[in-house]
Amino acid sequence: MSQTPRVAIVTGAARGIGAATAHRLAAEGHAVAVVDLLEDQAKATADAIVAKGGTAIAVPADVSDTDQVTAAVAQIAERLGPPTILVNNAGVIRDNLLFRMTDADWDTVMGVHLRGAFLMSRAAQAHMTQEGWGRIVSLSSSSAQGNRGQANYSAAKAGLQGFTKTLAIELGKFGVTANAVAPGFIVTDMTRATAERVGMSFEDFQQAAAANIPVRRTGRPEDVAATIAFLTSEEAGFVSGQVIYVAGGPLD
Repeated sequence: MSQTPRVAIVTGAARGIGAATAHRLAAEGHAVAVVDLLEDQAKATADAIVAKGGTAIAVPADVSDTDQVTAAVAQIAERLGPPTILVNNAGVIRDNLLFRMTDADWDTVMGVHLRGAFLMSRAAQAHMTQEGWGRIVSLSSSSAQGNRGQANYSAAKAGLQGFTKTLAIELGKFGVTANAVAPGFIVTDMTRATAERVGMSFEDFQQAAAANIPVRRTGRPEDVAATIAFLTSEEAGFVSGQVIYVAGGPLD
């Protein structure tokens, strides 16, 4: 796809799906702001993009903090230009069964996933509406349909689907689309942590997951990044308010 070069923000882009997305959007010709709390890893991602000939900067920020989000988006606009692509990928897990889940487990997950997407989208849309063009993609999850030990994460990921559909309704007339991507099992540090929580080796965990996936393999961050690349493209201008499951098959 030949794209008009734009400025993209990817949150939680230090590693995993976020890093793969940052690399893919840079390969599409966009300047990418790598936003993450992990400053050193964010810089490593940005440096790797620059080493390949792309344009990227690392911007440390806590997406659940209003002042940090405001400052980060302002810095990105000043250094790269008005951001018109936003990928809300930042996420954490605090898995536990309901009776063991603490207030902090709940609040932390809601803060990063839902509040973070809200704050980032609110800040970025000001630039998008002014430019008359924008793409917002938020990362949901197959866990939005429920997953044992993830009441907080499932609720947050389901919430992002409703958030996305509302953004699509409100921002469409300004040339801004909003969509959600809901990955299934993707090999990342987060799924590795889940394997540890349930007491399985990561290899066995992946094999067990693949056995229940129609395409008979687990997903890669690049699988998700490819879908995000389409949804943030000019060609996707008539796709909005959708939830795309990248899960290797239909979900029950």
